[in-house]
Amino acid sequence: MRFGLFVPQGWRHDLVGIAPAEHWQVMSSLARLADADPVWESIWVYDHFHTVPVPSEEATHEAWTLMAAFAAATSRVRLGQMCTCMAYRNPAYLAKVAATVDVVSGGRTEMGIGAGWYEHEWRAYGYGFPSAGERLAALEEGVEIMRQAWTTGSATLQGRHYQVDGAIVRPLPLQEGGIPFWIAGGGERKTLRTAAKYAAYTNFDGTPEVFAHKSEVLAGHCRDLGTDFGAIVRSANYNVVLGRDEAEVEERLRGIEERLRPHLPEAKLAETVQQLRSGPAVGTPEQVVETLRHVEGLGMTYAITYFAEAAYDTSGIELFAAEVAPALR
Repeated sequence: MRFGLFVPQGWRHDLVGIAPAEHWQVMSSLARLADADPVWESIWVYDHFHTVPVPSEEATHEAWTLMAAFAAATSRVRLGQMCTCMAYRNPAYLAKVAATVDVVSGGRTEMGIGAGWYEHEWRAYGYGFPSAGERLAALEEGVEIMRQAWTTGSATLQGRHYQVDGAIVRPLPLQEGGIPFWIAGGGERKTLRTAAKYAAYTNFDGTPEVFAHKSEVLAGHCRDLGTDFGAIVRSANYNVVLGRDEAEVEERLRGIEERLRPHLPEAKLAETVQQLRSGPAVGTPEQVVETLRHVEGLGMTYAITYFAEAAYDTSGIELFAAEVAPALR
């Protein structure tokens, strides 16, 4: 199994209490921690503008600015977003940005891409909020534009949502064939079909039952399109709350709850903590290994991990690297 690590950027209220002037130091130190440990193949950020589960005045750092910064601050780990929202940037422009990051990083960029969902920030930033069908159609057009740009150096498409006419994207990414696409989301009619057509990687729900079902749907689309299901790496995201024993797990959960308390309404706080508590990667190293090994048997071979306390305490990350990852690699 392969492992990625989310770097806190504020979106999940995971930099609260830290002065904004110190945010980059915190984020870059975590990026370098991952860069120095071969357990971690990649680091990740989210592509959002407003915090969750409620919009707030707390900072949320912009994803592709961080990609460029991490490209310069690290030397080994791959750099991903889970996932870039297609509508937030013109796809030809996005292809140009990503190609530049790939050059700066020496060919370490991933393209996580999806249709987007966070209505509040869409409307606040003036993007409207088209129907799911419209967003998914735009996703496919945008991916085609980026594919052309990275393989030929230019893109032309007269689509319903995007029109480009000989858009030059130079330099090309350093990676042969272009930057790998991670098509994120589990929409069965559109998203997984787009994944079957274009993706090197997918990313959808990592609970065993849902993961198995989405994998079957993806396989069906691959058969219909004549693409190779076996060539697509299937990944999932996991909120990790790890302790050496049950008491330490509870201590971590309480610490997360108390840190979030000043920033979330009581109902949202309870919901957030319960979602963490009930997740499949919460427990002792032995319990988390058992869970991930089961999902690995269903075809999940790349776990992207999120540690809510990472900006304040890296001991959970270190415990995972020492006791969970070696049992699964």
